[in-house]
Amino acid sequence: MTTTVLVVDDQPLQRYAFRILLDSVPETEVLGEAAHGGEAVRKAAELRPDVVLMDVRMPGMDGIEATRRIVASGARSRVLVLTTFDLDEYVHSALRAGASGFLLKDARPEDLLAGIRAVAGGDAVIAPALTRRLLEEYTRHVPHPHRAGDPAEDSRLTSLTNREREILVAIGKGWTNGEIADRFVLSESTVKTHVGRVLAKIGARDRVQAVIFAYDLGLARPHSD
Repeated sequence: MTTTVLVVDDQPLQRYAFRILLDSVPETEVLGEAAHGGEAVRKAAELRPDVVLMDVRMPGMDGIEATRRIVASGARSRVLVLTTFDLDEYVHSALRAGASGFLLKDARPEDLLAGIRAVAGGDAVIAPALTRRLLEEYTRHVPHPHRAGDPAEDSRLTSLTNREREILVAIGKGWTNGEIADRFVLSESTVKTHVGRVLAKIGARDRVQAVIFAYDLGLARPHSD
């Protein structure tokens, strides 16, 4: 099945490069391009792509606000943000805006293609090492009103089984499904099933939002094992 993509970047040469790459494989199709956030919001509503490949820094409406508006509209499109390590402050906002994943702009072509397919399939794309780095910054810069409270008081946790709660904590630590499977001696398919149930029970759009949930409730911390 073909994954449709809207490419958003203020640099024409960058958009051209992405289009050439994505159109070079039969699994992806570029439906359109946008040079700024406002155009991205309009074209996402018009074209309804599976994935919006979103730059962060653009003139006018930036990629964070565009992501927020696309997600808030209830559109089917999922947003994959392209970022760099020196843009952590933007990523904090993108997490809250509802982005489904993050890749570095210097990612290998095969990683970008795999990331687009994963996001289109409902997974979150963010390397564990990058998850941990981002969330270290996230916990320093973003207030957490629930952190001092008792996580047991949150009604969204009451429906989780003990295993599902363990899975949620592991997600919050940035573990991959393979790492979770190794730690708990489970098959990856079983882990994937648990992850899906956890997301549904806590009302998380995707894995990234589950990470935020775990941190907001103090279930996970940077450098925790």
